[in-house]
Amino acid sequence: MDHQEFFAGKRVTIMGLGVLGRGVGDAAFIAQHGAHVIVTDKKTEGELAESVQQLKEFNNITLHLGGHDAVDFTETDMVIKAAGVRLDAPEIAAAHEASVPVYMSTALFAKFAHNNGARIVGVTGTRGKSTVSHLIYHSLLEAQVPAHLGGNIRGKSTLAMLPDIKKGDVVVLELDSWQLQGFGDLALSPQVAVLTNLMPDHLNYYESMLQYFEDKANIYRNQHEGDVFIAGAAVADEWVPHVAAPVAPIIPRELPASVTLAMPGAHNRENAAFALEALRALGIEGEKALKSIASFAGVEGRLQFLTERNGVKIYNDNNATTPAATIAALRALETGSVILIMGGADKGIDMRSLVLEMENRCKKVVLLAGTGTNALLSYLRASTHEIPIVGPESSMKAAVAEAFRAAQKGDVVVFSPAFASFGMFKNEYDRNDQFVSAIHAL
Repeated sequence: MDHQEFFAGKRVTIMGLGVLGRGVGDAAFIAQHGAHVIVTDKKTEGELAESVQQLKEFNNITLHLGGHDAVDFTETDMVIKAAGVRLDAPEIAAAHEASVPVYMSTALFAKFAHNNGARIVGVTGTRGKSTVSHLIYHSLLEAQVPAHLGGNIRGKSTLAMLPDIKKGDVVVLELDSWQLQGFGDLALSPQVAVLTNLMPDHLNYYESMLQYFEDKANIYRNQHEGDVFIAGAAVADEWVPHVAAPVAPIIPRELPASVTLAMPGAHNRENAAFALEALRALGIEGEKALKSIASFAGVEGRLQFLTERNGVKIYNDNNATTPAATIAALRALETGSVILIMGGADKGIDMRSLVLEMENRCKKVVLLAGTGTNALLSYLRASTHEIPIVGPESSMKAAVAEAFRAAQKGDVVVFSPAFASFGMFKNEYDRNDQFVSAIHAL
């Protein structure tokens, strides 16, 4: 069965529209294939106004917003669950009890793309998955291999890519732990699976690190002989034994010292080593692969160099949503004259190592408001080293202004929040855009 037959004439409930564009794209794609679609979300029509407007043209899409109705999950042919919806949501339980199948859109895409003859490369990990995914995709294009990039990509419905997928194409998917739940449901894993690392994250969602890993493990859990599994040494030693791997993990080789990357930091050399191993699995290696990897300038919001103003370098590391990611950024900058803008919503992660790194490398710290910031302040108060702290500020514009009051020639200003975006911002993309706008306004 192809994707057109799968959706045509079916009653489909999409749980979670959101404001990132992926839900809108999924709904439009499914409606275009002849399904009768109900989109339901706890947010109101006012909160989702931009997304709602984009679906107005479809007479076969019904919107049930401001809450969920159980009948939408029991009297339907299938439910498409958004990545952020918990597995233990009562609506999902009602669907299962009524024998209604529950899917996730990225996993469905992977199933149909593989059936079309595409090779699927999946990349996950607490840190590095975005950079590794984009590195692989960039290098495939440089090698003139027909390639597509999807998964956890801003504003992009991966499902809507299906009509463009042809036999022999390579699809690179950046996959978070929630998207991988859908792969587990379909007993599906990418033919080339990359698992970079596992560090404390989302502990406000998962009850334990092992539960977090159980979702991540779907990247390789259902591989077959002939597939390729690439894993970081630490995760292969400590975590993979908890979920048996059908194929032995390959540990990436260290990047040759002669290779100079456009991206700063030891962590990006690790990312490049993962990408190089995946390219080898796809038949691209040698100087061609090394040259394309070295030329990659980096991903937006991942220690991205924005500009230099009056001798002060400015970096955007918006996607550093854990203390470990911010530690990596501070180490990559290799200077003790950093003005750090940070703060946000708590994920329940220990912050002591981050505070130590801040003590060694930060000239000043400007805080944004949030539950994580409140928790961090208790660590900072216990610190023996007095780091100049400003805030919490209630706007990004105010935080940037405070940072530049202290900035002198030779300093580095970096926005590396260490926490999630909930609270002050609509989402992580809104936070990214507000920082970039505040810098451009200087």
